[in-house]
Amino acid sequence: MEASRDSNADDEHDPEGATIAFERSQVSSLVEQAREHLREVAAAERRVQDGTYGVCEVCGEAIGAGRLEARPVARTCVRCAGSRPR
Repeated sequence: MEASRDSNADDEHDPEGATIAFERSQVSSLVEQAREHLREVAAAERRVQDGTYGVCEVCGEAIGAGRLEARPVARTCVRCAGSRPR
């Protein structure tokens, strides 16, 4: 984005391609998803350090190994994850 700041490219009238604004929006969304994932990883590391990793934050039961393998940052067991409002 920095490199194109002073560019005079007029992509808004290019019928063949996506606009720069659209592409920037996509990149911005991907960056925010990556940041959120890093926050989840950091939280999982804290749970490892305090001994609560693998324990469901809702019911207190163990989170299944398969769930942790598929989603290492999981905070809840499958049963509680399915009953939580989104």
